Amino acid sequence: MSNVPSITLNNGVVMPQLGFGVWQVPDDEATAAVTTALEAGYRSIDTATVYENEVGTGKALASTDIAREELFVTTKLWNSASETWTREAVLREFDASLERLGLDYVDLYLIHWPRAMREDYVTIYRTLVEIAGSGRAKAIGVSNFKQPQLERVIADTSFVPAVNQIELHPNFPQAELRAFHAEHGIATEAWSPLGQGRGLLEDPTLARVAAKHGKSPAQIVLRWHLQLGNVAIPKSVTPSRIKENIDVTGFELDADDLAAIAGLDTGTRLGPDPDEFDWS
Repeated sequence: MSNVPSITLNNGVVMPQLGFGVWQVPDDEATAAVTTALEAGYRSIDTATVYENEVGTGKALASTDIAREELFVTTKLWNSASETWTREAVLREFDASLERLGLDYVDLYLIHWPRAMREDYVTIYRTLVEIAGSGRAKAIGVSNFKQPQLERVIADTSFVPAVNQIELHPNFPQAELRAFHAEHGIATEAWSPLGQGRGLLEDPTLARVAAKHGKSPAQIVLRWHLQLGNVAIPKSVTPSRIKENIDVTGFELDADDLAAIAGLDTGTRLGPDPDEFDWS
């Protein structure tokens, strides 16, 4: 077992602060990747309908001897622009995710994108509140929501999301949104926590901090997430990197390290702007 720390969500559910993401992992490779992650000590697995690997992920979960209550499984509703998302449509999609995963419940269920130009996300979130009440999702939340959409669903339902999963890495640390989350008791979860391998890990600043601690740049960035209080879900299909990414609890970044990493903020998104995203 690893020594991955946990956070307590606003409804009392405990969530590991470091999880394993399976974005862009083909379904026929997901079983092996998730199995390797579980063997390395990960207990939190993050998938989504649109990743098309819930079946492979579920096979890994079914084959492990780790007790279900020790696992934390997240999936997400792909609220496609091609459909009007009624309550019945949301419940149908949630049931389909459970069937593909082979589970009776998930630990966290998220709306994948706000699609802010539509009104669907309000109806969807109301239905997620209903799902949470049934116990079939231990916690619910959102992904890629900005402050206005968060304020809207909170005002509409009086039910604060447990998590907002957003693009977040040293080049795009989202300080203002993280501050809003902290004020309202919403956990910040980072997707693409390592910057998608698009230059961040080659930065000389990270190289210097990594050399100082005898760690890799990726380990430095993941340690940065943990110390900021973020949940991070790095993804890899390489067994050595899967193991390396979870080995981030035996050292501490000091004030100089954190200041140096803060200087990497360029305000640069790698993924779509949620205000504009409405792909089918």
